[in-house]
Order: sequence, then C-alpha cells, then structure tokens
Amino acid sequence: MDMRKKYKFNIYKESTAGVIFTLPFIIGFLLFLIVPLGISLYYAFCDYGILTPAAFTGLNNFRSMMVDELFWKSLGITVFYSVVSVPLKLVFALLVAILFQKTTKATGLYRALYYLPSIIGGSVAVSILWKRMFATDGMVNQILHSFGVQTSIPWLGNANTAIWTLILLTVWQFGSSMLIFLSSLKQIPRTFYEASTVDGAGKWRQFTSITLPLLTPTIFFNLVMQMINGLLAFTQCFIITQGQPLNSTLFYMVHMYNQSFVHYNTGYGAALAWVMILIVGFVTAILFATKKRWVYDGGF
Repeated sequence: MDMRKKYKFNIYKESTAGVIFTLPFIIGFLLFLIVPLGISLYYAFCDYGILTPAAFTGLNNFRSMMVDELFWKSLGITVFYSVVSVPLKLVFALLVAILFQKTTKATGLYRALYYLPSIIGGSVAVSILWKRMFATDGMVNQILHSFGVQTSIPWLGNANTAIWTLILLTVWQFGSSMLIFLSSLKQIPRTFYEASTVDGAGKWRQFTSITLPLLTPTIFFNLVMQMINGLLAFTQCFIITQGQPLNSTLFYMVHMYNQSFVHYNTGYGAALAWVMILIVGFVTAILFATKKRWVYDGGF
C-alpha cells in the first residue's frame, strides 16, 4: 500500500513539475496567440478603426472585399509570386545539395556561406541592400554596363521586372531548404546506387529512379513550408517596392497592412487576415490531399 502511495505521489510530483515548466508557454500561447486571434475575428465583423470604437456590421467587410480591386490584384500577385518562386527555390536548393554530397575540407565553409542568406535574407537591412542593387544606378546595372549594355534598366520602376527582383531575392534564400535536402540525401543507402550501377544505370537514371522518389517526403515538407512563407511574404515588398509600380508588386500582406495601419480600416484588415488564414489552410489541405499520388512513404 505504501508503495502505491509513493508511486502516485511521484507521478503527482512529475505532473506538477511538468505543468509548472510548461506554464510560461501556455500563458504566452493564450495571451499572444489565442486571445489576439479571437479579438481579430471579432473585429473582422466590425467597422473599426484604431482610433474609433468598433461597431458590429456583420459581413460588410467580406462583401466589400468582393468588389475591392486591390484585394483581387494583391491576391493574384501573391499567388503568382509563390507559384513561381517556391519551385525555383526548391530546384536550386536540391541542385546545390547534390553538389555538396561530396565532402571536402571547405565543404563546411561553403554550407555556412550558402545558408547565411536564409538567416539574414528576410531582414530589413538586406531588403534595403537589394533595393540599392537593383536601382537605376545600382550594382546590377553597373555590371551590365561593364559588359557593354549602355541603357540603365529600371528594374524596380518597370511593372514587368519589379516582381522578378522580389522572386530572385526569395530564390537566393535557399539555404534552409538546401540543408534539409542534404540531410535527406545522406540518409539514402549507398547500396541502392551500387546495385543500380551493377545493373548499368547511369547518373540520370539513378537520380530519377532512386534519389528523386526517396526525396519526395522532404520535397513535400519543403513545399508546404515554403508555400506558406510565400503566401505570407511581407518584408520584401514593403521595403523594396511598397507595392509599386502601379501596384504590380502589391503583396496580399502589404495590402492588409495598408488597410489596417495606413488607412485605419482595421476591421477590414482583420477580415483580410482571416481570409488569408483560410487560403493558407486550403492550399495546405490540397497539398496533403495530393500527397499520396506522388510522395513515396515506403521508407528505405
């Protein structure tokens, strides 16, 4: 009987300790995530400016969204940006990861250098640097001048090229995906390649029949994470182009920010935020629904 009481007391102590150690996270989760989400959901159904009291208006914000040209334009630009930049980023990350499979004395340094843009690439400082690089008198045009191009190209002032500068910045931040790919590549047994070599398979056949199928779980993970990041992109547009020229680079999150904190239409901004939450959930659900068709989960 004493042993049972002692066992129950130990379990109680462990449970109490677990609750105490997780309490800061639970409180932070409630105060800084759940409560703000609930408040924003309420404001999404209100006519609310930061300096004015909220007045419940039902679905008016969502009705206004349907006739808001900037809503549809920013959504289309964001989807285009994500659909183009994410595959390019993953392809480039995979190619570099394959090159890094062969280790040398300088491999560690190269990995750190390639990963560095992923750490600092989303910062305000790098966005400002990128803006200067693609300015009319920036480094990119100066390099082109050195190759004989006389005309300075307005990369950020042309509606056809501005979005591609933002896409290029995103692709440049391939380091985190590259390290994940590299880790997965090292998990593929070398015996698979040795057996295929005996059967006469070349490098391309090995890549398409062994490497690529066994990497599909990692590709899926990177695809989901990068698509979410692409749909929620903000800093690049806000710092580099502010959505210009002619709103050709107006990301959805920047449009939401402008409505909330520039035009003080915070209720409408909250409605935009909840629509984006639904869009992210919908895109993620589609990716998971198609997972069985192309992701190999059979293990090694």
